[in-house]
Amino acid sequence: MQGGEGPVVLLLHGYPQTHVLWHKVAPQLVGDYRIVAPDMRGYGDSSKPAAAPGDHTVYCKRTMAQDIVALMDELDIETWHVVGHDRGVRVGQRMALDNPDRIRSLTSLDVVPTQQVFENMDASMAMAFFHWVLMRQPHPVPETMIGNSVEFYFDFLMETWCATEGALTDEAMAEYRRCFCNQEAVNASVAEYRSSELDLQHDEADRDTKLACPVMVLWGGNTAKRPGWQTGDRMTVLDAWALRAENVRGKALDCAHFVPEERPDEVVAELRAFFADIG
Repeated sequence: MQGGEGPVVLLLHGYPQTHVLWHKVAPQLVGDYRIVAPDMRGYGDSSKPAAAPGDHTVYCKRTMAQDIVALMDELDIETWHVVGHDRGVRVGQRMALDNPDRIRSLTSLDVVPTQQVFENMDASMAMAFFHWVLMRQPHPVPETMIGNSVEFYFDFLMETWCATEGALTDEAMAEYRRCFCNQEAVNASVAEYRSSELDLQHDEADRDTKLACPVMVLWGGNTAKRPGWQTGDRMTVLDAWALRAENVRGKALDCAHFVPEERPDEVVAELRAFFADIG
């Protein structure tokens, strides 16, 4: 999906969703910005290449970021703002590290950097991030377990990750379910999560390299359904990002994980102010 004119804003969705995630945000920005909102590799209607067991290059964040950079090249776009949610932030972070001259800013919606997650995981975070632990198991264990009850699994995630009644519309949910609740999509998303093994190697190589672009972090402050989500008991969201970026700002919003759908107006207001400050 793309449209509008002006400074380019790339919107990257997360798991287990598609570009439809932005259906409340994009219409408010398209009058002043050129919006590009693709389905990432392995999600939505994008391709879902098979990954051989042990091959994490197919879905590592570097590969997924390269997909998006190639798309922007095809669209003749030189520089852009990245706004990511969930897995889209992880792709955006790697994109900004690998292409610092092209990324004007990074906005993270409800994410702590991968390296900080694994290095600070405690019991409460492990409970909230159970799907991470499950999907790192060897092929075909998580593919089989999730695939055998994919509708139940999907509904559980969507219900427990949302704290705002009515935020997830019937139309959006139908599209997410269509794109996720099949074995091909399950296989691809498991491979994407399992690739964190390679992502962590890339992050370790860049441990001393901070993001040069301005970073804004917005996160869901309501974790009643998922105690330990994002930070566990050992860290804060802003402190975690300060380890990976030179210039960080942000705050919590009154919602859970699906920030763009639970608090779209606040997200838009924060983005406009952020972009205006960058100039």
